[in-house]
Amino acid sequence: ENSHSGLSVNFILDMRLQVSLGTFRHAEYVTACGWVGNELFTCSDDKTVHKVNSEGESAGIVANLDSYPTDLHWFPSGNKRQQSDLFVLACSDGMYLLILRNGRIEKKVDAHKGAVICVRWSNEGTAIATAGEDGLVKIWSRSGMLRSALAQLDSSVYSISWSPDSNSLCFTSGKDIVVKPLQPQAKQITWRAHDGIVLHVDWNVVNSLIVSGGEDRRYKVWDAFGRPLFQSRPLEFSITAVAWSPSGELFAVSMFDSIRLCDRTGWAYSREQVNTGSISCIAWSSDGTQLAGAGANGSVLFGQVLERRAEWQNIEVLLKESHKVLVNDILTEMEEELDFRDRVVNMAVGYGHLVVTTSLQCCIYSLQNLNTPHIFDLKETVHFLMLGEKNYLMADMNGLQVYSYEGRPVAAPKFPGMRPEAFNGQTVSVSGDSLAIIDHSDNKMIRVMDLQTGKEVGKPVQHALEVVSVGLNRWAGTAAKERKCVFQDKNRDLYICPVGQGAVGKEVLPIKLGTMCDSAMWSADTDMLAAVMDGKLVVWYYPNVVFVDRDLASQTKYTRDASDFGKDSQIVQFHGTSVAVRRADGAVLYAAVSPYPAQLYAVVCRFQWEMAISLCRYVKDPTLWAVLAAMALAEKELSTAEVAFAAIDEVAKLQYVLFIKEIPTPEGRNAELAMWRRRPEEAESILLQAGLIYRAIDVRIRLFHWDRALELAVHHKTHVDTVLGFRERFLAAMGREETLERFKQYREGVQIDWDKITAKIQQEVEKEKERPTAKPYQE
Repeated sequence: ENSHSGLSVNFILDMRLQVSLGTFRHAEYVTACGWVGNELFTCSDDKTVHKVNSEGESAGIVANLDSYPTDLHWFPSGNKRQQSDLFVLACSDGMYLLILRNGRIEKKVDAHKGAVICVRWSNEGTAIATAGEDGLVKIWSRSGMLRSALAQLDSSVYSISWSPDSNSLCFTSGKDIVVKPLQPQAKQITWRAHDGIVLHVDWNVVNSLIVSGGEDRRYKVWDAFGRPLFQSRPLEFSITAVAWSPSGELFAVSMFDSIRLCDRTGWAYSREQVNTGSISCIAWSSDGTQLAGAGANGSVLFGQVLERRAEWQNIEVLLKESHKVLVNDILTEMEEELDFRDRVVNMAVGYGHLVVTTSLQCCIYSLQNLNTPHIFDLKETVHFLMLGEKNYLMADMNGLQVYSYEGRPVAAPKFPGMRPEAFNGQTVSVSGDSLAIIDHSDNKMIRVMDLQTGKEVGKPVQHALEVVSVGLNRWAGTAAKERKCVFQDKNRDLYICPVGQGAVGKEVLPIKLGTMCDSAMWSADTDMLAAVMDGKLVVWYYPNVVFVDRDLASQTKYTRDASDFGKDSQIVQFHGTSVAVRRADGAVLYAAVSPYPAQLYAVVCRFQWEMAISLCRYVKDPTLWAVLAAMALAEKELSTAEVAFAAIDEVAKLQYVLFIKEIPTPEGRNAELAMWRRRPEEAESILLQAGLIYRAIDVRIRLFHWDRALELAVHHKTHVDTVLGFRERFLAAMGREETLERFKQYREGVQIDWDKITAKIQQEVEKEKERPTAKPYQE
């Protein structure tokens, strides 16, 4: 660990790949492998297909073949109880075979001239794609009927992969990668990917990223449009295989006698040397806990993903072995081992609880007492886990479920077009009462759901561009009506908008917070928001300010240089006064944030406004005063706002606060505060409901909304002459003639007498003071 520029740097490797070679070996080069359940099927140049158990021991020959197999892919099945019974096998004689699990060949299809190099089922299992030495890429029906010849290239196609929605196909073409939609009129994307021939590509269903490897000894990560996200340095040998884990958080890269486990952003967790020769194929198990590799010397490689870490406050959880989890409290130095009957698939810690899912069970521990977990059986393997304040979220192939920390099912949120396999930490966010999900069928839409009922709350948030990540504020002090959501679009712009009960029935317009955003995260303890954007770390001490008084937004944030973070850094934790950021090379950097805003949240949460003012006077920081001013306005605490605005020399705002305090009715004051928030419709609605007609007309006159002011006056048969008089004064001051027909029409029949108008206004003021609900602002 070292320190510079006020940052502490930890080089933490969160995982490693524990590799071993199975006892079973093929006599010749192993060309492909694929998992079904806990069994691995391998094919080799010895013209056999073998079944191997997860310990690496042979479970017998499945099939003897007439030609050399080149690739193998299982029919996709997310159902644990009904595992796939069919796989497709590519052969060197131009055929591909549909083979049942028991080894019986269902069908032989003559597909290509020369060898079929690669074959892949679509993600739904409705089509098969093949590519061969003849440079053709073909699409077939499930039964083996040719649907289309998608592409004809000049050279052999070494690798193919389906897009997440199975509407496009990614394939190699010499040094290029091509993404071609299945629709004939749609435009294909081609880009120069490597300096040597591209040997392998894989497109992930969850994160929609493409990883590639080639003869230039590099592996690279791309987005779906061919934009480069990561490039490795040249390694020792050509990259022979790449494969995403099902969750999209990891991928594996192999070459001669070596395999690497990498993060989705590209940097390597671990590098393992193995005696396999070139590894031509990598296959992940469906739960993403282990992988297998096909070795050129006939051996089969097995890898377990171990030493995964999860952290929350002073608790660190470590997956020590496939069935063993270590819980460590760094404050009390308490260490406890938890043993599980089955292989651990997922784990998450937070909000006083540890949730561990194995291949068959879910175990929920209270961190206060690790001896008595709540345990229940799982129908399917859980591939996504996220903890909230009161409930937690699990996703399997059947959908999304919300559970309480007692293991009780709470809700099962659903929406049209939901794809359970596509859930990850970027596309889903959970808070104490709400759940936000990027719509899978329309990435420009964010759906917000109630955690207790699973039903949608209000209208979805609609954006102009595709949304790539979403985050709900998690602060327990926030009432459901004040729930906020930040999201990032594909242009890397950061937006914030209100969601939940407070946004129901209102026109929700997202407000832009900034551009060139790498990542953003809400604080776990307060309502602060941190983001890495444009080479800076920005912390909004009170993001709600954009809905209260947008002018204060620049005064309530902290900005510092973050050039040390480099490009594409990700905030991994924001807790207390510390922001943890993971750089693109895997190093974790910690940046400190002022402790005073968190203390201000604590006292404001208890409505101790005098103590809040005392804290700001002690700290003498204009930023903290601005935060207090915004908080006081949000809570309609005008006396505190008055003190805070005076402290930061905001004279105009101070005078407006004093003006609002003089208004005799609560409705009048609330309407003026709604105006401050730039919500004139809301202000008008408050006043009309309270019967304060003149005040509603006055609001429109002050905003120069002349048409609406006249409309209200005519509708309520009052103050028509007032509107016309103020309109006439306005035009005279501007030196302009009347152009609005409606005003011309009413001007002919109404006489403007300013003495009468002034008397009527005075009468309205007196009448408002005498209302039964009128009471002066309480200090």
